[in-house]
Amino acid sequence: MQLDTSHTRDSRGRHTLRSLRPLAIDIGIPLGTYYLLRDGLSASLWLSLAISSVGPAIRSVVGPARNHELNLLAALILLVNVAGIVVSFLTGDPRAMIAKDSLVSSVIAIVILGSVVARRPLMTAGLKVYLTRGMPERTAAWDRLKARSATFGRLELLYSSIWGTALLAECAARLIGAYSLPVTTMAWLGTVLTLGAIGLAIMIGGVAAAPMAHMIETESAAS
Repeated sequence: MQLDTSHTRDSRGRHTLRSLRPLAIDIGIPLGTYYLLRDGLSASLWLSLAISSVGPAIRSVVGPARNHELNLLAALILLVNVAGIVVSFLTGDPRAMIAKDSLVSSVIAIVILGSVVARRPLMTAGLKVYLTRGMPERTAAWDRLKARSATFGRLELLYSSIWGTALLAECAARLIGAYSLPVTTMAWLGTVLTLGAIGLAIMIGGVAAAPMAHMIETESAAS
């Protein structure tokens, strides 16, 4: 039993690391690129912001395209990123580049909340992988609960609602900061806001995820 528990703990740890890897790439690399260009190579503020935004913009589409699952959300994120770079280039205003990131968050938030209204919650795919951990018996339990449990369905919708609301709040905070705080401050504060929104969504999302996990464990054991 101790070996099984240890194996499960190790599996959870590896899964958590895999799920955090894209976040580290999308946040850590752009932020490092920005400071390297601005402070290390003495590039202009606008150029530093523009180049550091290119990676996430391309990754938002290249990743799904590589897996043959290019979707509307990825295309919208790329469009917003490109539009932000073009607008800031034409206006010469680095604040437009900062504000562009808030538009990305708002697009994601609106799509997530729209999926809740359509009763096809967008966060379900990631949540299912996290809660079932790829185990066949837990996956089967998820499918049975989804098919016949109204409570499970409501919790599923609630989870996506929490994420959509958190990202929408981050969008508003980032937009306000873009035009009320120094650009150099927002260059790092924007990352803090993103991490804060994600952390808040994970924490509050437990209100829905924890009962779902318990239901899956109970259903899996019963079968």
